[in-house]
Amino acid sequence: MMTETKTAHADVHSGLHSEQGPVRGDRPHRAKNPVIKVEDLAWLEFEKPDLDAAERFAHDFGFSTAARTADALYLRGAMAGTQCVVIRQGPKSRFVGPAFKAADAADVRRLAQANDRSVYELRAPGGGVAVDLLDPSGVSLRVVADVEQLPELSRQQPLTLNFGGEVKRPNATQRPPREPARIERLGHVVLESTRFNQALDWYQQHLGLIVSDFLYFPGQRERGATMAFIRCDRGATPADHHTLAMTLGPGRNYIHSAYQVSDLDTLAAGGEYLKQHRYKHSWGIGRHIQGSQIFDYWRDPDGFLVEHFADGDMFDNTVEPGWAQMGASGLSQWGPAITRDFLEVNPSMVKHLLSALADRDNEFTAQRLLGLAKVARS
Repeated sequence: MMTETKTAHADVHSGLHSEQGPVRGDRPHRAKNPVIKVEDLAWLEFEKPDLDAAERFAHDFGFSTAARTADALYLRGAMAGTQCVVIRQGPKSRFVGPAFKAADAADVRRLAQANDRSVYELRAPGGGVAVDLLDPSGVSLRVVADVEQLPELSRQQPLTLNFGGEVKRPNATQRPPREPARIERLGHVVLESTRFNQALDWYQQHLGLIVSDFLYFPGQRERGATMAFIRCDRGATPADHHTLAMTLGPGRNYIHSAYQVSDLDTLAAGGEYLKQHRYKHSWGIGRHIQGSQIFDYWRDPDGFLVEHFADGDMFDNTVEPGWAQMGASGLSQWGPAITRDFLEVNPSMVKHLLSALADRDNEFTAQRLLGLAKVARS
């Protein structure tokens, strides 16, 4: 079992759109003695009926194909590491679940033993060992180790900028090409759950994840958090502000996933390329508050929401969580107004809402629905 190391804590939240921190009675932002501490997301798994169409969009969005078999597609970014998306042939399009990277095979075995599960060898490109688990929301996930690391590919370099009164590119123009924004790596995934607190407890206790920011529904601060931005605990080594974000809702599970690109120009030029190829733009370009990423959201041909991002926050394990009220207008520091498409305000949402309210064994109650409605109106 891993033990918590005492460190000096940092408050980076006093300022824009954030309160100073927790109050007495708030839920903890980390487990005192987690089973293991995962290091990162390894990849996300999907099923889709048309792998050719999935690969075409993937290349236009900026992925490279790491491997392809008769029934699976393995996509990677340009940075060294594992594949970051696996798409398997299936009867319909669906999100299968995330895979997290453990420090080593011993951690995978420790996690398997704590959950009464078996460790097995991955018989796929990259190999490695894994354990399959189920979180309290019903989301399938995998924790892996010893997966072969792919070598770095050619990356788009950030532009040299004449900013701050400094002339760094005399006698040179800026002509970023209109081409796919080359994905560097997988950044995070956002999931929705009707059992938000149960699921958050599980990820903290089993995977050692820690919360960077909590959000709560308008007028419901005393009822506790309804969204958490959760990072890996790498000790003194900074990690993404959130590797996993979870929100209380009617239980659609997958909300979106995010992939890092080199800079703003790469993101914007890549967006123009996607527009030329008639893909559906959802929301952006803007800069988030929690996480600070410059963002741009798109829909793939199957309707999955995917994000290009650049310049995200990186926190070590000393940063204490921030608390802020959730609101549609509070999702960006600057950028266009949030769209109905991003919020997924559509007939299927009503179906999910009615189903969630009919299930009395979850946290999404009628009072929480009123809070969610206030979020949309804000």
